[in-house]
Amino acid sequence: MRILLIEDDELLVHTLSKALTEQHYTVDVATDGQMGWDLAESFSYDLILLDVVLPKLNGIQLCQQLRRQGNQTPILLLTAQDTHTSLVTGLDAGADDYMAKPFDLQELLARIRALLRRSSTALPPLLQWRNLQLDPSTCEVTCNNQSLHLTPKEYGLLELFLRNRHRIFSCGALIDHLWSLEDPPTEETVRSHVKGLRQKLKAAGIADDPLETVYGIGYRLKPADPGKARVLDKGPDKPQPQRSAKPTDSAEQARLQAPQPGVEANQIWRQAKESLQRRAAVVEQATSLLLQEQLNEELRQQAEQEAHRLAGSLGMFGSEEGSRLAQDIEPLLAGGRSLNSNQRQRLSQLVRELRQTLQQMDRGLPDLLVAIRDERPWLLIVHGDRATAATLAAEAESRGLRAEIAASPTAARRRIAHHLPDAVLLDLPITSKQGQTLAPSALALLAEFSSYTPPVPVIVLTAQNRLIDRVQITRMGGQRILASPVAPVQAVDAVLQVLHHTRTEATRILAVDDDPQVLAALQTLLEPWGIKVTTLDDPLRFLDVLDLTSPDLLVLDVELPHVSGIELCQVVRNDPHWSGLPILVLTAHANAETMHRVFAAGADDYVSKPIVGPEFITRILNRLERSRLLRHLADIDALTGIANRRKSTQALTHWLQVEQPQPCCFAILDLDQLKSVNHRYGHAAGDHVLSRFGRLLRQTFPGEAVMGRWGGTEFVIGLTGLTQSEADQRLTELLDSLRQIEFAAAPEAFWVTCSIGAVLCPPAGADLQSVYRAADVALSQAKAAGGDRIIWGPVNLPVDTIPHLTPPANRRNPLTEDECSPS
Repeated sequence: MRILLIEDDELLVHTLSKALTEQHYTVDVATDGQMGWDLAESFSYDLILLDVVLPKLNGIQLCQQLRRQGNQTPILLLTAQDTHTSLVTGLDAGADDYMAKPFDLQELLARIRALLRRSSTALPPLLQWRNLQLDPSTCEVTCNNQSLHLTPKEYGLLELFLRNRHRIFSCGALIDHLWSLEDPPTEETVRSHVKGLRQKLKAAGIADDPLETVYGIGYRLKPADPGKARVLDKGPDKPQPQRSAKPTDSAEQARLQAPQPGVEANQIWRQAKESLQRRAAVVEQATSLLLQEQLNEELRQQAEQEAHRLAGSLGMFGSEEGSRLAQDIEPLLAGGRSLNSNQRQRLSQLVRELRQTLQQMDRGLPDLLVAIRDERPWLLIVHGDRATAATLAAEAESRGLRAEIAASPTAARRRIAHHLPDAVLLDLPITSKQGQTLAPSALALLAEFSSYTPPVPVIVLTAQNRLIDRVQITRMGGQRILASPVAPVQAVDAVLQVLHHTRTEATRILAVDDDPQVLAALQTLLEPWGIKVTTLDDPLRFLDVLDLTSPDLLVLDVELPHVSGIELCQVVRNDPHWSGLPILVLTAHANAETMHRVFAAGADDYVSKPIVGPEFITRILNRLERSRLLRHLADIDALTGIANRRKSTQALTHWLQVEQPQPCCFAILDLDQLKSVNHRYGHAAGDHVLSRFGRLLRQTFPGEAVMGRWGGTEFVIGLTGLTQSEADQRLTELLDSLRQIEFAAAPEAFWVTCSIGAVLCPPAGADLQSVYRAADVALSQAKAAGGDRIIWGPVNLPVDTIPHLTPPANRRNPLTEDECSPS
């Protein structure tokens, strides 16, 4: 459902937007009354959250204006003016409800749900379709009384269809209801979300797809006819703790799990504290000048506004005392009021107490922000040496992981009672005096992690180097064995490698078989491992479905109607685009002649029917891991961890075609004077600089940019959805971070800088070569100006109109071999 939030306090905007988004609402934000009026007139909303004190057009006037125009959208007023008169005025203006700042966030969410229910008298509190139930009050979806985990967009789609059972929604209508104005997706993205919802509903036990595709128009909910419901009986499942991040949708699943304070919460609180301190400083300055009879009207108005905002913000961040102080300060700063000596003394005292309250808030994270989910991969470190564990945790945090420490297997079991980590770093101590026995409690914990589906990857640290012990660890499910003591960097490298190989959130399999029971069994086996399975029972549609799904692995039955699986295998191997696709063949005839035909056609492996679950899973995972490793070696630059030129060229070309409706920025980054580093400190130092710079790029733009190393010291990056000023700010942050890195070397430490040439891509018709040429011109200018800067090329101009500039003398050829050691 779509909510319009009209609020000028950026702290409240950030906090409320986050909370509402986690409840699966789509939120648009207006920071003044006029902007709110424009949005309310242009778009349809299910509810409006409206602050009373707003610039340009206050909340009461806006509410009256909306009602005069016949807009009956439910309106909930927010204000720090908690008086009977304000309440009456707001409700008389047409508001449906009223909340005084500071307010309890859970109470606000409950009032929002009540208003949404009230807006439709026929709307049931529990939405149901056959054996599928959605509870809007808790945002929980269940099927056959089993919890079903959906991403926020999947939840929004399901809720929208359940609330509008007879309406057909086009892709455009779904975008209007479920996406904010700031990030509208393509229709293909909408179709992908619908497909994901369908697959999860089917995996949960609803064999009959609840959603009907009305070709040429859109989607709608099928009639809930209980007689037609078919449920797949999966049998009883062993109860297991939830994974901290499901492989299929790790970021979205984190929103649905237990609160974990994390890096995002700390970052929000850091920004909030700075804003609160600035507001308090304005109030303090105005108070000081007022006491000296030197306060001007402009500063008085600003101080009054900041006191009003503090009254709401401080309460939201858990300081009721601070909110009360700000409420008492606000009327003392009102215009046209002359304060006597007692009032001046009280104002001074209130401001001092406000400062003390802010200082006390620095000591911890507000409860409000504890609820913000940490979406980083969770590494559990089980180690009895507290100092060693702390060092490992610090290294893991610096590499983008969320690390937690358990001092013993018993403590680890308490940690994983409800949620499983993404990876475990387990110390296996030696217990016998002769140094021959591994700790049985730690081995038992290792076996427990291996028993889950999918298993939790465990990296084992041990000082025991006997072959028999390593075999025992491997039998119990250890995926990496490191000799203890180990350098923290090496340990975290092993964790990241394991996470990379076990990640299956993007894994797609296309299974072709004419037996629907086999296809259903394959889905039942593979989907708990986070693998998305597309099934096909008609081989004549094979090529169309293959292009549509772009699978990572193909499962083919040998015996198919019209076209055999072996012939399909040959077709795939003869296609230049799909020739490298891993193929696993199913056959009921595992004789020598059939095996020869299977492998001669180009299959990678086979499984005999009837399918044995554990064997099939093992073969699938082994084939996927090998394929993923080969792709990684072929696509990723080993030194920097960034995509190589071939891979990034493909990605950037696709990026320019797909992202053209959004603002796109392209930049070339070139490290300054790395040739001098190689000559003075050695090529090993130059390699270290490149490796560290690659890590910095990945940390600065995690998953949001298309990046590549194009040779030597030259890197390219494509940024989507950012204006030129926003992209410039992000790139400036990158340069600032690079300047802070000290590289240790003999005879002395050194620092490096980087030059960047960037362009804003034309809205249409841009090709990679033209964009690169324009950015290269800007990079040449940055180098000529001394480096360590960003130069932007002409915006939205055909690059043919840009004169070619001769590179300056100090412009290095990125492909020169003596510039840097080979990658």
